[in-house]
Amino acid sequence: MIGQINWTALGVFLFFFALVTVMGFAASRWRGRGNVAAHLDEWGLGGRSFGPWITWFLVGGDFYTAYTVIAVPALVYAVGAYGFFALPYTILVYPIVFTIMPRLWKAAHAQGHVTAADVVYGRYRSRPLELAIALTGVLATMPYIALQLVGMGVVIKALGLTGELPLAAAFVILALYTYSAGLRAPALIAFVKDLMIYIVVLVAVVLVPSRLGGYGAVFDAAGQAFAAKGGATGLLLSPAQFLPYASLALGSALAAFMYPHTLTGIFAARSADTIRRNAVFLPAYTLLLGLIALLGYMAHAAHLTLQSNNDVVPALFNALFPSWFAGFAFAAIAIGALVPAAVMSIGAANLFTRNFWKAYVHPDVTPAGEAAVAKIVSLVVKVGALIFILFLPTQFALDLQLLGGVWILQTFPAVVFGLFNNRFRSPALLAGWVVGLAGGTWLAYADGVKPVHTMVLAGGSYTVYTGLLALVANIVVAVVVQLVHGLVAPQARPAAAGPRG
Repeated sequence: MIGQINWTALGVFLFFFALVTVMGFAASRWRGRGNVAAHLDEWGLGGRSFGPWITWFLVGGDFYTAYTVIAVPALVYAVGAYGFFALPYTILVYPIVFTIMPRLWKAAHAQGHVTAADVVYGRYRSRPLELAIALTGVLATMPYIALQLVGMGVVIKALGLTGELPLAAAFVILALYTYSAGLRAPALIAFVKDLMIYIVVLVAVVLVPSRLGGYGAVFDAAGQAFAAKGGATGLLLSPAQFLPYASLALGSALAAFMYPHTLTGIFAARSADTIRRNAVFLPAYTLLLGLIALLGYMAHAAHLTLQSNNDVVPALFNALFPSWFAGFAFAAIAIGALVPAAVMSIGAANLFTRNFWKAYVHPDVTPAGEAAVAKIVSLVVKVGALIFILFLPTQFALDLQLLGGVWILQTFPAVVFGLFNNRFRSPALLAGWVVGLAGGTWLAYADGVKPVHTMVLAGGSYTVYTGLLALVANIVVAVVVQLVHGLVAPQARPAAAGPRG
């Protein structure tokens, strides 16, 4: 109950939160091959030693976040079938992972690269392009971390706790054990987080419909609610929604593994084969996501009274389950914020350390010095995200996260194209990045920070994901600049560049 503490639920919540806190601090000695603080590879990438099992939980844990568990059912509750675009998006992303990520891992592993910007610099020897990729990664990550706080805040409110202190305390604890153990902390906690989420969702999709009259009653209630609401909502997509739905799915899939946190999980893998195996088995998370999305329809059948669409999942569990299981579910969601938030802060810290501090401030920094800088920056990033969410409107974080998706997609050509051919050079890729970033930002703001843009062509209107439009402009400009300057010769790479680590 909001505003009145549910002591049973709170007790269960605190037990599991304490459990993962202990695991987080203990992780510094888990699978350790030396001092975690002695090298950025150890602190920021877990020693590059994670096999298929650990990588599966880590990548899944930082890809499917607390905000996913809150926001996807909320979107389905609000708009119906259109909210399910996340399912084809996560189906499309795994062939991309299978095809691209093993090549990227090999490029990083061969030269000791820690970030995507490292790989870009190693291939193109362009500091401006490296900085562009690093800056985009950090900017796109900050609001993403803030949204994990939003997800955690929703369940803390559902427990009856008020004020900002509980949220701040949770993030301080997260900051401390991430500082101590680095990537090993979220990797270890991801085991518990994913197991709890699976239990919660599987129990919910079986028991909730049985208490609401079955799935027939659930879909009937949702259909009636959407019919009463009118507009573009419904159990099925309207023809006008086909193109935006498909373009959102494709654009999101291309962007998903350009984020620093998802790439951190990739670079921490033991081998390229580990990544391929994960690409085969990670679709199990898509099944989970589809079941999570159905909670949005169930909320209509439960006739919940909500202050915000984001309250859908907590309100459903508070209304239909005993307090102890509601506390378990809320703990699963909150822990689901800790894992990705930790990996996101580590990814951003790695970018700052390698592609700003080492590149411009202290080129001769030692491996231990790199690790020390990254640990401090990870704290700063978390504090920044906390301040962001405490003192700025939540809608601002949502808007910036939407822009973050548009921005991170513009790094795709620089990061990926060089893995398959050497025809592009840094001036062309940098020009494309500038046009894609500026054009995508302008379109998004012109549309009121919406994810799609409507174009009128030959008398017809076509609505497409803004990030995909910006990416097309990015690639076209890169090709034109390449041709105009005659930069069609294969990229020459120094024979003895040596590792950056």
